[in-house]
Amino acid sequence: MDTLSYKTVSANKATVKKEWIVVDATGQHLGRIGSKVAKLLRGKHKPDFTPHVDCGDNVIIINADKAVLTGKKWDDRIYYSYSGYPGGQKETTPAELKEKGEDRLFRKVVKGMLPKNKLGAKLLGNLYVYAGSEHKHEAQQPKSIDINSLK
Repeated sequence: MDTLSYKTVSANKATVKKEWIVVDATGQHLGRIGSKVAKLLRGKHKPDFTPHVDCGDNVIIINADKAVLTGKKWDDRIYYSYSGYPGGQKETTPAELKEKGEDRLFRKVVKGMLPKNKLGAKLLGNLYVYAGSEHKHEAQQPKSIDINSLK
């Protein structure tokens, strides 16, 4: 048996083919779209996925202001942050994050679904969030996909 034909191919920075993808968040649940966007950013949908390499795509989320949270989660869900000093614990709700900017809420949700290391920080830089249907990345010729078709 020829064992040389069964080599595992690992992607590297030079061999990765990155694409630009547009995702419409209109009527989508925040957590569900967040997990699918995290999968696109990480590159897990590609056959040459390599865990330690940025092999994911650049993702543009449009209509982020039309994302949905069910029930009373806009006010009842609480995100905590701690500065490290006594009395430095702060809490915010999704509604407060949405007031500060649409990208803050999506970035917080997607950041929690990415690796907690330098690679995760780099992958989060490939995410672009816009409240309206217009974005400034037309020169990259992004392709629009239906997020519900992904698993």
